[in-house]
This record gives sequence, C-alpha cells and structure tokens, in this order.
Amino acid sequence: MPNFCAAPNCTRKSTQSDLAFFRFPRDPERCRIWVENCRRADLEAKTSDQLNKHYRLCAKHFDPAMVCKTSPYRTVLKDTAIPTIFDLTSHLKNPHTRHRKRIKELTEEDIRKIKERRLASSIDQIASKKDAAEDGTTTNEDEPQLSTEEKAFREYLRSLFEAVVMLGKQSIPLMPLKASETELKPNNFQALLDYRMNAGDEALKKRFEATAVNSEYLSVTQQSQLLDICENTVREEMLMEVRESRFFSLVTGDLVEFANEKHLPLFLRFVNQQNVLREEFLDFVPFDGDEPALVERLEAQLTDRWGLSMEDCRGQAHKATGISTTKMKAVAILLMEKYPLALHMPCSHMALNIHLANSLPFPNVQVVMETLRRIGAFFQAQSTQDELEKAISTHYQKNEEKGAALKQACIPGWTEQHNVFDVLLDMLPPLLLCMDNIRDNEEGKFAASVVADGYSIAETLADFEIVVTIVILKNVLTFTRAFGRNLQGETLDVFFAANSLTAVLHSLNEVNDNIDVYHEFWYEEAVSVATMIEIPVKVPRLFLRKQRAADVGEIQAEPYFKEYVTMPVIHGIMQEVEDMFSETNLKALKCLSLVPAVMGQMKFNTTEENYADVYRNDLPNPDTLPAELHCWRIKWKHRGKEVRLPTTIHETLQLPDVKFFPNVNSFLKVLSTLPVLKLEDSKSDTASGRLQAYLDSMPPHQWNKSLAMLNVNTHVKHDLDVMVDKYCRLSYCIWSDE
Repeated sequence: MPNFCAAPNCTRKSTQSDLAFFRFPRDPERCRIWVENCRRADLEAKTSDQLNKHYRLCAKHFDPAMVCKTSPYRTVLKDTAIPTIFDLTSHLKNPHTRHRKRIKELTEEDIRKIKERRLASSIDQIASKKDAAEDGTTTNEDEPQLSTEEKAFREYLRSLFEAVVMLGKQSIPLMPLKASETELKPNNFQALLDYRMNAGDEALKKRFEATAVNSEYLSVTQQSQLLDICENTVREEMLMEVRESRFFSLVTGDLVEFANEKHLPLFLRFVNQQNVLREEFLDFVPFDGDEPALVERLEAQLTDRWGLSMEDCRGQAHKATGISTTKMKAVAILLMEKYPLALHMPCSHMALNIHLANSLPFPNVQVVMETLRRIGAFFQAQSTQDELEKAISTHYQKNEEKGAALKQACIPGWTEQHNVFDVLLDMLPPLLLCMDNIRDNEEGKFAASVVADGYSIAETLADFEIVVTIVILKNVLTFTRAFGRNLQGETLDVFFAANSLTAVLHSLNEVNDNIDVYHEFWYEEAVSVATMIEIPVKVPRLFLRKQRAADVGEIQAEPYFKEYVTMPVIHGIMQEVEDMFSETNLKALKCLSLVPAVMGQMKFNTTEENYADVYRNDLPNPDTLPAELHCWRIKWKHRGKEVRLPTTIHETLQLPDVKFFPNVNSFLKVLSTLPVLKLEDSKSDTASGRLQAYLDSMPPHQWNKSLAMLNVNTHVKHDLDVMVDKYCRLSYCIWSDE
C-alpha cells in the first residue's frame, strides 16, 4: 500500500517515486511544530501518537541537509529535523476545487506566537552549539549512531523477515506440525534459512556460526513474534488507505476454525485515493460469546485497535451459513440500532437465493444447504465429476437434449448459482444414481473416504422431507431469482432491481394469500419426484415419535408439510426480503441514478434529490446539492454525440472533471462501498476468494491466522525496515542475550 504525503497541495505517494516518507515525531513538542508548519487545521486536534501512526511527510518538505541516507534502502531524518518547505498557494489558482487537506489561515496572533517560538528555538540551538564547542566535543548527525553489532543484528532480522514473508506468500506453514517450545525438530522456516545461508546470506551465517551447536535456530515464541509483526505491518498499510478514504463497509465471511476456536473473517470495502473500489481482508475475530459481546468485539477491533470510526460505516454484509446465520442477523440488527447508516444488505459474493435460503433457521432447510455445500466440495475432483456426467447420460438417454443442458448446468460452482434449486431438482435422479455407482466402486478407483462421503450425501437426499424442502425452495425462490440476478449485475440492473422490489413482494404476498392452492401443486410435484427415485412418501420419523409420546392423533403427510415446510419457508423468505431491502436501503440503491448511463436510460428525468437525505451529512456542500445535480444532468444530456455515457460508478469516478462536482463525487464514493454492489474485479480474484484458496490449499491443522493474512494480501506493499524497527522495539533485549 502506498504512503501519502500529509502536506497541503502535495499529491506525492510512495509508489510514484523513490522519495522517503517520514512519520510525525512522537515527541509532543516536535510534533506540534510539524503540524504548525504544515498549516493543516484538521491535524491540530490529533495526538502525537495518532499522527505518528497514521500520517507522513515526504522528503521534499525538508531541507536536504536534514535527510540522511544510511544505506541503499534506508533513509532517516536528523533528530532535530523540522519540515520547512511547503506549497501554501497553488490551491488559490482553482478556488472552486474542494481540498481534503485544508490549509489553515493564520491570524496576526498566530504569526506572532510562531515567531516567538522560532526565536526561542534558534537561541537554544546557538547556545547548545556554543556549549559543545567549549567542551571540545562534536557530534556526527549525518547518520544514526549504531554499533557494528547493532547493524549486523538489523541485517539478520531483515533476512528473517524476508523468509517469513516469502513463506506466507507461498502458503507454506513455518512448522509442518505444532511443536512445543522445547522440541527441536526441522521445519520449513529453518530449511529456508539453511538455503539462504548456503546461497551466501552473510548476516544469517554470522549469526548462526555464533550460536551453540545444540540450540535451535528460533524458538516457537520468536517465530510467532516475527509473524505477528509481519501481519500487523501489512494490515497497517491497508488501514492507512481506509482512513484516507473515510467511508467503508463491513463484510464478514464463513466461520474458520483455528485450534478448535471459531473465528469470523473480517473484510473492509472502501474506495481508495485512486477512486478504485477495494475489498480487503483485515483479520479474524473470535466468534465466541453472545451477540452483544460479538458486536462489542467488532467495535473494539475497528475503533480502538484500528483507529476507524463506526460512524463512517455505510454498510454491512454477513456471508453466514448454518447455525451462525441467526447470530449474525442479530449482530447486524444491533449494529444498525447503534449506527443507522451501517445498512444491512446481501453480500455481492453470494447469490441472493442462496442468502435467503441460508437465512431460514429451520433444520430441514439448513440440512439442504449443508448438503449443497458438501455436494459442491464432493464434485471438485475430476473423477467424481466424470462419474456424475456419466450418470446424467444414463438417466437422460431418451432425452439427450435435457441431459446435455444438465451437463452444461452442473459446471464447477453450480451449487452457488441463483437457479441452484432448479438444477438440483432436475439432477436428483442422476445424482443418486452417481452416488450408487460410487458406492459400488466396482473398478476400485474411488478411495474409501470418497465412497463414505457419497453414501452419506445419498442417504440425506433419499428422504422425502428433503425432497419436499427442495421443491418448496425452488418454487418460492423463483419469484426472487430475476431480482437477485439483477442485484449482482451492472449498475443499471441494480437500479432497476431496486425499483422492482414492489412487484417481487406483491408476488410473494399473492402466494401467501393462496397458500392452499400453491402448496397442493408443489406437494404433487414433490410426490412425483419421490416416486421416480423410489423414495417413500411419509411424515418424518422424529415428528411421528413425538406425536406418539404426546398421545396425539397421527397427521397426514400433505397437511404436515404445508404447516411445517411450505408456510414457514414462504413467511421466512418474505420477512428476509423486507428486512434486507428496507426503505432506507432502497433509497440508497435508487441514488444509483447518478451514474450517467442510468440517467440516459431514464431520459435524464431522475430525482436523486428525493433520496439524497440518506447521505446528506456525508456531502461537502449539501446546500448546493440541488443546483449541482441539475448541472450534472445538463452536462450529460447535452454531451457530444461521440461521448459515451459511463455505465458504472467506477467509470464515473475516473472521469477527470468529476472533481468539479464535489457532492456527486462524494455521493458516488459512499454508494460504491455498499456491499450489495459487485466489485469491478469480481470475475478475477477477490480477497474472499484468495482466503478460501489458502484454506483449501492445506489441511486445517496447519492453518495459521498470520500466514493467512500474508498469503491473502500478497499485493500489499511491505517495508522490511519498518518490521525490523518494530521487532527491535519489541524484543531487542531478548535477542541480544542469545
């Protein structure tokens, strides 16, 4: 991640040049002088620790004599360095442009105080130099006073961090198995250090030549410290960009288990300084405790540890599955009660119909969803996929067209698509046939574990309650399928989806009002499917046992499934749709009419002003919004014939003249963070996809939170010298005693 200069009218960043960037000093007095010279009024209220952690100045603002290059890769400031070179006038050439780094106008009193402080500082410096001259002592300020041993130690640490970062990027665990502190066994980290020494790494060689023969290279504790520092350094680079952007959305993923403890993957979505939408993986949060405890933990992570403000959170999405779904829904409600603009929306990574089915807390529905996930994992292997296609050909040999269409539909990832329940129902007969063939395993090409998994999936599917549940889900979610597909489409599709919700709810209400008629048709369909695959039509055994224990008369199958499957599913889907697309959520999505292509489709007859109150406080000049929107519409309505209308928020934000519409610019950035909108690079790799790839690449007992962080964020710039500095401050005394 690049470092950005905090000086006014300075747009330099670390990726554009080899310039050094320096943190604000921790010393309160020196830090105050830096802020004073910067003339940034917005920095005056911040503490020296906050400024040191989050803000930097580039070397262009310092007298060259104050900057020392101690090595080809290390540049430092003298202890007395003060920034004195600033451009405080160029913004006056364009007074209408909004500047994030506002310059403070000095009063006469401010100028008088500054002169007094500078005069006192000059007198002190002259006096100290005179004293030094009288004592006959001189100090060499051109470089930090490091001993030969200290320099060698820092080079040694640098080599260690290079090795850790490489292992993280390549998804290689430091230790194959968990070892105790006292165990001395070879591991991947030590093997890599050996290789580096054999390749000529002198810093490592010197260090280990002086180490006792019978001692291990690095203890488990020391390796953990290295990992923690790498992880925190990479995270801080990303958080700097989030803070610069201000607004963000919170996205959580499926639970991940480390050392028998469940953790929640945490992602942040934001628009960076290049106006590009980003979604980055930041950390794992422990999932234990009740809902209020989890909310408190999330708040503490974001605010206390990361320096963000939940008041700037503009959306939240939780990709929960199984029993965690109910808990995460409660967490979302609690967060919205405290922060109303943290709108709870579906996640763009998950099909809406999958999300709606996952949200239903009924055991039979959760069994279906878990079975779908198992089916998706089961057919990732080419051998099982080939067996499935063979079973499809066998079952549909009299209807080759249907068989070919089904083969086309069951491509990898089909269990995560909008039409998954339609495909699953059509595939149920060949799917069971495939599982039977795998169970027979006549040619012996399937491992025992594969046979066992196939048998377990088949036993679950060969249950009439599961068949009925699949049929009901397929039919109810038919009404939301097109709506959900549009939500994951282009900006124009999302806008029209927001305006079509009334029709979706009307259709669901119509089903609910005529539930008897619809259930009769759906139940007949389930019976027909069950008869085809020889599954007996019956009430679940568990329910019958409870009835007999209560001495209640037996219930027939059709009324049972109406009361316990059809009605709960339709009511649950309706409630979830209404919750996820509240009036505020729809207002936000309807503001997508700011995108020029949507304006054009609406013949430039749009009314964003009616919905803008949602984000009024986020705009730089809300009072001028109506006039600015009028100018925005006129600009695109009377464009030249050769000018193409931008079709996405990303395209619009990349326009060079969008900065002349500050309210529209801010509006689009906030809208872009909404988690329901797809990422521009969603067809390529995403943070959630990279995390899943890391988890899939190694057995669960080798998962490591810090290595996952490094592996998922290989694109993030890392500064080895910063890591070395952090480690020296943390545990220099421990290492120097070895």
